This record gives sequence, C-alpha cells and structure tokens, in this order.
Amino acid sequence: MNTSELLADGFGRIREIVQRAVDGLTADQLAFRVDPDANSIGWLVWHLTRIQDDHIADAAGSDQVWLVDGWQQRFALPLDPLATGFAHSSDEVAAVRVESGELLTGYHDAACERTLEYVRGLAADDLDRVVDTSWDPPVTLGVRLVSVLSDNLQHAGQAAYVRGLVERA
Repeated sequence: MNTSELLADGFGRIREIVQRAVDGLTADQLAFRVDPDANSIGWLVWHLTRIQDDHIADAAGSDQVWLVDGWQQRFALPLDPLATGFAHSSDEVAAVRVESGELLTGYHDAACERTLEYVRGLAADDLDRVVDTSWDPPVTLGVRLVSVLSDNLQHAGQAAYVRGLVERA
C-alpha cells in the first residue's frame, strides 16, 4: 500500500461511519442534543465535513465544494458562509439544523470525493510540503492530513455514539 492508498482508505472509512451515523434519521433526530451544550449529530457531521472540505481545498489550492457546488445555499444556515464550526458556541451549534440526512451525506460525499481525488494524486514526497506557517513548527501537508483524519474520525465516532442514544430514547 502506498501513501495515497493509505490516505484514501482512511478518508473512505470516515465516509462509511458518517453514512451509518446519519442513515434514516429525521431532522429532529439529527438535531438531538444530550444536553443544551452538547453537539448534535447534524452539527458533528456538518462540522467534520466542513473541516475536511476547508482544509483539503486549502492544501490543494482549490475552492471548497461548500461554496462552489451550492451546498452553502442548500443548507441555508444562519452562519458566516466560511464557518466550519471551529469554536462554535452552544447557540451556533443549535443553529446548524439540517433538514435531512440525505443533505448531510450528500455534502459529505461531495467533499469526500474531492478529498479522495486529491490524496490519490499525492506522492510520499508531497507530505513534506509546508502548508501552514502560522504554527511553530510550520505544518506540513502530512501533518495536516493526519490532523483532518483524526478530527474527522473523532467526530464521526461521536455522531455514531449520539445516534445510539437517539435510538434508545
């Protein structure tokens, strides 16, 4: 297995978890919060997808599918169009109300396809390229991709856990 195959496998696993966490849920189930300050399934999946879309677009020097493929308009969230969910308040989490699981998985699928297209074209040497100099030490592409994978897997697992609570309620 080479570098690009390994990365593609990792992002593909996130996609599978997202599909299982969201499949068949109603808008109310997607919005369920364990307590007033907890994250909902809808917010978790939207956020992890926004992070993937934002960070991969930045690394690839391309546009976010959120903006260029009309997802921002379809979601119609009362948030800044560039919002990713990073450091969202409880009120902002509540504002991420999604009409259907199909909308969420549609956006995730589109962002994941862009990610897979990008990582499948990478060579091992590409991972050493610095993509963010605002950190010390500067962030390489390899570190950024592992960060996105880690963040996405954690949030996808959280969404799956909350789904279990929704199903037991």
